[in-house]
Formats: sequence, structure tokens, C-alpha cells
Amino acid sequence: MIASAKRDLRLKHDGPQRAVIDIGSNTVRLVVYSGPPRAPAVWLNEKVTARLGRDLATTGRIPEDARELALAGLARFALICRDIGVADVQTVATAATRDACNGPAFVESVEKLGLDVRVLTGEEEAEASAYGVIGGFPGARGVVADLGGGSLELVAIENGKTSHGVSLPLGTLRLPALRERGPTEFRKAVKKDLTRADWARHHDGPLYMVGGTWRALATFAMHKSAYPLTDPQAFTLRVDEAEKIARKLEKADPNKLEDIPGISSSRAAGLPDAAAMLRPLLKALRPDGLVFSSWGLREGLLYRSLDPLVAQRDPLLAAIAHFTEPRGASMSHATQIAAWTSEAARGGERTHEGEERLRLAAMMLAMAQMRLEPNMRLAHSFDWAMEKRWLGLSHRGRALIGAALRGACGNPEPTDALNLLASGKSLREAAGWGLAFRLCRRLGAGSRASLLTSRLNRSDDALTLWIEPERMELVSDIVKSELATLAEWLDLDWRIEEGVPAHGAEGQNP
Repeated sequence: MIASAKRDLRLKHDGPQRAVIDIGSNTVRLVVYSGPPRAPAVWLNEKVTARLGRDLATTGRIPEDARELALAGLARFALICRDIGVADVQTVATAATRDACNGPAFVESVEKLGLDVRVLTGEEEAEASAYGVIGGFPGARGVVADLGGGSLELVAIENGKTSHGVSLPLGTLRLPALRERGPTEFRKAVKKDLTRADWARHHDGPLYMVGGTWRALATFAMHKSAYPLTDPQAFTLRVDEAEKIARKLEKADPNKLEDIPGISSSRAAGLPDAAAMLRPLLKALRPDGLVFSSWGLREGLLYRSLDPLVAQRDPLLAAIAHFTEPRGASMSHATQIAAWTSEAARGGERTHEGEERLRLAAMMLAMAQMRLEPNMRLAHSFDWAMEKRWLGLSHRGRALIGAALRGACGNPEPTDALNLLASGKSLREAAGWGLAFRLCRRLGAGSRASLLTSRLNRSDDALTLWIEPERMELVSDIVKSELATLAEWLDLDWRIEEGVPAHGAEGQNP
């Protein structure tokens, strides 16, 4: 009965559950989500580039052709949601609908399609985007800068809460008209609008960059630096680096930007204007750096609807547990393996990013890795660490998990890509996690029984594998070989002893 209930719950999570229809100034988008509530995955992502806000700076109206294009797309989205059985649909409209003089009439037309539209105020839009960042970066502190077609939202975040939200008329569809006034007038106009966000320069932390145009800027920076990852989620830039990139981009030809993988024609068109606006933005706000977020308004709406206890869960571990469980890796078993291998992780470099949660994530992925065919194992599982979009994970954290998975495959030496993302000391320790996992697997196939009747202990000079006397048959030449490999990696001698010492007792048979 329990197994059946878990299977039914997984099937529910793997199918479409919730949807957000986002009526933006540039695009009208439907995103359907599946997966665990704390770490939802995109099940369907459809958009219509209606450009509802393209004339806001000149006529103040939604153009008729844009209105009809948007309504046709929304009718299709409503039908799709009904067809796939998604009843939990949030439909929101932002700057173009909010600011256009014919926005209310447009909303009436949308509601005739059976969609319950909520027109967000500027502050509500800013807050929703900020909660997207809070959900994707637990513990984040700084200022969220959500750049859309009609507006730029700025809001402070700290301790899981928001404050000082403001919406400025600096969206990508409004910037071209401002730039036509010339560079001096453009900077003056941006600076004037930013006076409404004077509080931001007094709020410590980075600038969290939300929106497709900012992600295109990150993609450009990653491409130009031959960065080893392709997903801009959690990509960071120093302020001086961002300023240098913005200077290049504000003069760039959009047609050439389209040639860069990951930058669409619509994003390329708005990127030079956004880059020009970024320069006075950085000068005014004085952030500690830039962090790019793939989570924003839509995910913020989902996050805010969670039960408080669910919202407090670790999004990385929630997502990896959901991914690995059907591949033979339960959280409870991985936790037991992580505890058994913990002695191999002592004495490493410690940082703010909680190595233990990374090690547990690596153990779950390493267990799932074993379900792959041997010839696929190394490359395929390494991509899980480096390319799959995980939340609550820095690029350094990706590198450590990648190093651990390489170690679990018997290839502990770091790649050039890993060396660009983390220190050699950290990578060496993480590779040791993987080598310890290999030893665990060799000893009784990593079974719970083998874990409960053995222990790995580390002293200043040796790594000792203790095994209960009646189970010494588990010690084979391959077990000795894996133990020797791990000990050598840790610069230790090794030995195998009968008995299982209490925690903290080393070198003796109790």
C-alpha cells in the first residue's frame, strides 16, 4: 500500500499540475509545471511574441494587431489547459496592460476566454519577481532587478522577505525611444527614474538579474569568456566585468548577436538598449556584484502559494530526490551512504555553501549513476551536474558535484572546466567523496546491511576500514584496491581491521 501510494504521488508530480499565463509587454506566455512543489519543472513552455507594449512610449495604447495576436494565443492557451486537465491556472498581466489606456478593454476580452486575469500593480509585479529569486536562491540578500518589456522592477530581499518594491518605466520596449534622444539625455532620463530607488544603494548584497534580456546578457558574457557552463542560472559577474560587457553591448549590432547560441532575435534586438541602461543602473545602485536568475515572476507566484513548511525545504535536495528516486536512489539510503563516507570528507575547505548538502546531493546522483550503462556513465552523469538546471546551487557547487561523480566513476582528476569553477583543494576533496562512494559500493554492493556492519575511520596517518568479524568475507581484492586508492588520494596509509568501533574511536577494537 505504501509503495503504491508513493507511485501514485510520483505520477501526479510528473504530470502537469499548475500553470501560469503571463501577459507581458513583449510576450504572452503559458508555462505548465510538473515535479515536486518546492522545485517545479517546466512541463510545457509556449509563447506568443505579441509586443503589447511596443507603442506605450508613443501612443499609450495596445496596438490592435498586437491585441488580436495576444487574444488568439490566449484562447489557445486556455484550451490547452483544459485539454491536459490543469485547473490551477494563474493568469496575470503586467506593465503593458496596466499602463495602456485600452488595457481594461483588453482584460475584458481575455476574461471572455474563461481566464481570470489579475492585473498586477508595479509593486505586486516587483514582489512576485523577488519571491522567484527567494525561492531559487534560499537565503538571498540583495536587490532584484526584473527587466521586462514595459518596466524595470526593483525590490530589496532579505531573510525571505521583500521591501521597497518599485516599478520604473524602463522596459526594453520603452528604451529605444529614450535612446533616440542621444546618450546624454538617455542617461539623464534613466538617472531621473532611478531616484525612486535611492534606497537600493544602501541595501547590501548583489543585484539579482531577472528576465530574458538579462539572461541574454549573461549568455553573451559566458560565450565571450568560453565559460564552461551554458545555463545562466546562478552565473555571476563582478561590477567591473558587467560594466565592461555593457560598454561592448550597447554598441553591438543585434544581427551579429543573433549568431551567438542561446540569444534569440527578439532578445538580441533589445540587448544593446538594456546594456546602455545597465551602466547608469550599476552606478546608481552600487551592488556587490551581479547574479543571474532563471526564476522570476512566474515562479514567484508559485512559490508564494506554497504551504510555509514546503517553502522551507531545500530546493536542490527536493529536485535531486525527485530525479533520482526512479533511478534507484532513495534519500534515506543516500543519507546512510553519506554518513558512512563522511570520514573521507574531513579536513576539506569550508565555505558558505554547506558542503554536507552538496555531498548528499552527490551521493544521490552517484547512486542513480550506477543505473546507467558503463560506457555512458561518466559523460551522462557529469552532464547532470554541469548542465541540468538545479536550484539553490552555485556554479562552484555544480563543479564539486561533478568532481564527485567523476570520482565515483574512478576518474578523480579534475577537468579543465572544473578547474575554472572551483579551487583545486575543493575539487580534490569532492573527488574523494566519489572514491569513498566507490568503496562503499564494492563493499557489499552498498547494501544497508554492509553499511551497518562496517565503518570507515580516518586518523592523522591512516584510513581504517572496520568490519564485523563474521562478515570479513566481504573483503575482496577489489575492496582492498578501492580502499588503497581512496587512502592514496587522501595522502594516508590504509588498513582493514575486524570489529566496528564506536564513533570517534579509532585504531581499536571495542
